[in-house]
Amino acid sequence: MSQLKIFHENAPSKPILDTLDRQLITASLRKINVRFEAWNTNKIPKPNDDEASILQLFQAEINEFIKDHAYQSYDVVHMTPDHPEKLLAREKFLTEHIHKEDEIRFFVRGQGLFTLHINNKVYSILCEQNDLISVPANLKHWFDMGQNPDFTVIRIFDNPKGWVAHYTGDDIAKNFAILEN
Repeated sequence: MSQLKIFHENAPSKPILDTLDRQLITASLRKINVRFEAWNTNKIPKPNDDEASILQLFQAEINEFIKDHAYQSYDVVHMTPDHPEKLLAREKFLTEHIHKEDEIRFFVRGQGLFTLHINNKVYSILCEQNDLISVPANLKHWFDMGQNPDFTVIRIFDNPKGWVAHYTGDDIAKNFAILEN
């Protein structure tokens, strides 16, 4: 199940809020301009589906989402426990950073942990299959896929060239829980 934990940045072991309630998660994140929603779909890709097949499967939902926004491109990322670059990819995203564009992810399968740092608070959001999260541009955050990542996400971009991480230099991410899988 999707989960939200909110902490004061100086108290990483004492959540102010810990909830599995989707409505409360959505409302809490809306207050900081983060979009969180479920795409209620019974569509389940086959384990070996390629990017084109997955995009075709979810094309109606993607079209509906981008028609209401200025997003220009999208792609699919798979990560599996046997991926040769899983450790490098994990380390890259476990450091606090921002993007100049929105970061939008729809979880087709699997899970990932987005952690946001705003106004002296840390929001830890466990995203799972059918969750869409949109982290606004310039919001400090990090992402954990766990030691044994196994997920597929559709990434949606403002900029057809994708996004670049700009690291803040803050090591706050080391103080907070990681995804255990």
